[in-house]
Amino acid sequence: MINKVAIQGIKGSFHHLVTQNYFVHPVEIEPLLTFNEVVDSLIKEKVDTAVMALENSIAGSIIPNYALIDANNLHITGEYYLDIQHNLMALSGQDILDIREVYSHPMALLQCQSFFDKYPHIKLVEDRDTAEVAQRIHKKQLKGVAAIASSSAAEIYKLNILAESIQTIRHNETRFVIVERNENPSSTINKASLKFMLNHKRGSLAAMLNVMSDCKLNLTKIQSLPKIDTPWKYAFFVDVTFDDYEDYEKATAVMKIMAEEFKVLGTYKNAKQ
Repeated sequence: MINKVAIQGIKGSFHHLVTQNYFVHPVEIEPLLTFNEVVDSLIKEKVDTAVMALENSIAGSIIPNYALIDANNLHITGEYYLDIQHNLMALSGQDILDIREVYSHPMALLQCQSFFDKYPHIKLVEDRDTAEVAQRIHKKQLKGVAAIASSSAAEIYKLNILAESIQTIRHNETRFVIVERNENPSSTINKASLKFMLNHKRGSLAAMLNVMSDCKLNLTKIQSLPKIDTPWKYAFFVDVTFDDYEDYEKATAVMKIMAEEFKVLGTYKNAKQ
């Protein structure tokens, strides 16, 4: 039975590239334009799995996606780091000086801002998906309009690449997570995503971090998120790696006692190992 995977974007999007690289067996993709739709399709069991971008090495965390995973009690079962190479593309026969507008996802525009500082005549317009813009340019034969997308999107939608790798920082990685309705532990578990809330006592966060350190957990990510229904109350989302699963179990047993609220968002294999 072919696994059905929801992605934000269409064929040629970076989420699509992740499905091609991550899954060992062929999968059927369910292309959707928003992360809310991706999560909704997973909850309603229209798909088996979802792929969601969670953070970028240039632009930082995609905070709403943390909230979506948490609020819907979904489980992170894997991760994949994709080298993001942004390319400027348009219909063939055009030069960059012919381009008046560039449409792309806000994250892509942010990651390529320095490139466009050299072309003040170009208007940057936020859109829902990188590859969807490339498809639209091809379908409507839009002249004077360009997209920022993957080289795969240029190939699929028959566009000419005007400039390659236009992101501000050459090494540009996005971390994607594999999300499912239930836990699906792999044979190797050496990374975990956790959420906890603490009271407003002095040193409470430092004490929690000390527990992780004492139990030989390596903190690779920490992100705070406001608790909407309680002003000035914050939840902390952390990623930790470990060599010994028993160290992780010992740490989480103590952390559960120390926290006002504690939740495991997922345990999985560290893709950076």
